[in-house]
Amino acid sequence: MRHFLSLYDFTKEEILEIIELGAKIKKEAKLKNYIPYLQHQSLGMLFEKSSTRTRISFEVGIHQLGGQGLFLSSNDLQLGRGEPMKDSARVISRMVDMVMIRTFSQKILDEFAEFSKVPVINGLTDKYHPIQLLADYLTMKEYGKDKNPVVAYVGDGNNMTHSWMMLAAKLGFELRVATPKGYEPLQEIVDDAKELCKLSGGVVKYYNHPKEAVKDCDVVTTDTWVSMGQEEEKEERIKAFDGYIIDKAMMSLAKDDAIFLHCLPAYRDYEVSEEILEKYADIVFDEAENRLHAQKGLMVWLDEQRKKSG
Repeated sequence: MRHFLSLYDFTKEEILEIIELGAKIKKEAKLKNYIPYLQHQSLGMLFEKSSTRTRISFEVGIHQLGGQGLFLSSNDLQLGRGEPMKDSARVISRMVDMVMIRTFSQKILDEFAEFSKVPVINGLTDKYHPIQLLADYLTMKEYGKDKNPVVAYVGDGNNMTHSWMMLAAKLGFELRVATPKGYEPLQEIVDDAKELCKLSGGVVKYYNHPKEAVKDCDVVTTDTWVSMGQEEEKEERIKAFDGYIIDKAMMSLAKDDAIFLHCLPAYRDYEVSEEILEKYADIVFDEAENRLHAQKGLMVWLDEQRKKSG
């Protein structure tokens, strides 16, 4: 059974195959040609952590593919509390064809997948956000930034950073990660990326000064400095990330034709200035829309793999 828990589990060819499938389905959708690839199938959507884009993109996506989505919020679920996780997985996976989980702990996701009878998709955990990277790379492809790009990630060493590291290490491009001291990515993921880069020819570099990372790059990307569950650290984090805002001066260090990406929601004049977000709004909101299309490609791909495995 193939699950989508992190990009670590996928080859370069498989990642590109999923993205190409998403691009194909997007073209069909733009022509209002909704092919029922997943006709009569059900997607269980389990949310311990709320989200605007994740719910809408998966619910609309499974509908456009001919199936239906079942939304279950944290009020409806007791994942890992009361009923053992393995029992929740065994029950839910007998009633739906695929499961998407958006939760805090990677451990919850991994245990659910271990006992699931159907494919499980990581909708976000504290460790990885791989579905966002499918949308990001599809956007890079659409804007001609998928050929040996140099990408600068500026901000917190969080789940988005980890996923960018996995993508660069798998696809073999250069990623520059700039974080304040004390906010670096997890060492275990740094080690994993290093080993994967030996196979792909990719490069992941680390900086504590964002200007060094952004200089002459093709893509600049960032994320919120204060993620859900970190609200008590807000003031401390704002001080720590002083100088990390992507503003006109920072963006001017990148190549003249560089693009800016943001997974959203964006907090203007914190991690990105109002001016820069609005300048690159078409790209950023294409990126947001591409969550819908990339995830449709992923769901169809996982279904095809399940059929092949019998």
